[in-house]
Amino acid sequence: MSSKEVELPHHVDVLILGAGISGIGAAYELTQQCRDRSFAVLEAFESFGGTWLAHRYPGVRSDSDLFTYGFRFKPWHGRPIASRDEILQYLGEAIEENALGSHFHYRCRVISADWQSDKQQWRVEGVRGADQKPFSITCGFLWSCQGYYRHGAGYTPGWPGMEQFEGRIVHPQTWPEDLDFSGKRVVVIGSGATAATLVPALAPECEHVTMLQRSPTYFSPAPNRDALADTLRDLGVEPAIIHDIMRKKIVREQQNMLTHALENPEATKAAMLATVATFLPADQVEAHFTPTYRPWQQRVALVPNGDLFKALRTGQASVVTDHIESFTPTGLRLASGGELDADIIVTATGFEMSALGDTVLKIDGEPLNFADSVSYRSILHSGIPNMARTMGYFRVSSWTLRVHLVSDFVCRLLNHMRAIGAASVEVQLPPESQGEDHKSGMDKDVFNAGYILRGLHLMPKRGPRADWQSLDYVAEESAMPAVRLDGDVFGYRDAAGRLIEGDRRAAGELDPAASPQPIEQPG
Repeated sequence: MSSKEVELPHHVDVLILGAGISGIGAAYELTQQCRDRSFAVLEAFESFGGTWLAHRYPGVRSDSDLFTYGFRFKPWHGRPIASRDEILQYLGEAIEENALGSHFHYRCRVISADWQSDKQQWRVEGVRGADQKPFSITCGFLWSCQGYYRHGAGYTPGWPGMEQFEGRIVHPQTWPEDLDFSGKRVVVIGSGATAATLVPALAPECEHVTMLQRSPTYFSPAPNRDALADTLRDLGVEPAIIHDIMRKKIVREQQNMLTHALENPEATKAAMLATVATFLPADQVEAHFTPTYRPWQQRVALVPNGDLFKALRTGQASVVTDHIESFTPTGLRLASGGELDADIIVTATGFEMSALGDTVLKIDGEPLNFADSVSYRSILHSGIPNMARTMGYFRVSSWTLRVHLVSDFVCRLLNHMRAIGAASVEVQLPPESQGEDHKSGMDKDVFNAGYILRGLHLMPKRGPRADWQSLDYVAEESAMPAVRLDGDVFGYRDAAGRLIEGDRRAAGELDPAASPQPIEQPG
């Protein structure tokens, strides 16, 4: 065992999988709200950070502001859009300042988790360290904070002729440390947030960088500062107060922006394109930055200080909108008949979706298909006892806003279980929904990013009622704390596996309000 590896406990009350921003947030809230629970955090990487540890490509930065992407318990002091190094430092401080480090166990790759009904607990197995030594740990409650995509490899389409390209092909998710792009001709395939980050970062050093896209994407150029935060700092306002004010301000601005985009898509589109037009000629905006889909139907890539457009304006970078016909020995042949010469081709083509970090779930030794379950508020899942999953927001709101809502909910649930003597809980579909052909967990008509569409078959389903769906932050901020944990959704069992009837159900006092009615989804 290396000096960094702490011996794993044999059993904990709560086992958190993943030490990214979700896992750190979950660990912190357990120490605050469930102080009598033992817990551990298992992480496959060598350290904390998740996405921010895995991604090492030039210029990597957040595409959400750190006032809302940061934790509510730790004020953010820097620029709204932060670099990878700044975020890792922030996460490390959160762990150290709250004495969470002793709970974290690194280089622990979880392979399977088996719910043992007779013992009312999970048995989790995996391998640890460079020698891949097997380990086993049991827990009362399993909490997946593993994100939604595979860290080890990104998505790269199989284009014809890739094997004959004489240069180097790299994916941003597995960026090589020895890659030298100085003086090289670089083509970045893609037009999302990763491409928008890479192009201005590469442009000053390479001979030329071309962003090759199949179709345009919405971009939002803005100064990487906030006047209100700057003013409050100048006035000497406490950082925690500034952080809270900024979170509230940005949440309201984001909600107003989304509402306007849904109600007035054409006006929103015109305004967004007008902003881009302040940096680029009208013909470039029309040819390369005018999407065919509605604003916010895919996540909008932020461009701090317009750096992408500045790189285009200097001539160090260019954009080509076309389809790839094939790779050639010296670059790419396009569907239009043109060719792009390249020494390095970067496939910024997205993620490979992954459910629960590819952990194999079992019930009493029998493997189950996670995608067959129906998710309750995208936290608990039908047919799977004592397991929660943290999933953040994908479209407008920052991921971490939901991390806190989910953490509060799980902690409250754990405390409720302790209060009624329950060893396990399992959500139960309402009678009218049982046997239905449930929809996929994400509405592709509302959010249709490519990686989502490719991975829908891996994700759990959603039910017809509001409580069996994930909504926006403003709706969930008030709805989640109001969930009645003794309602008809929850089935509790004692340590012997016997069903526990809640007090209200036993007294025949079920309140219809405990079962939220269907509401209309935005978009």
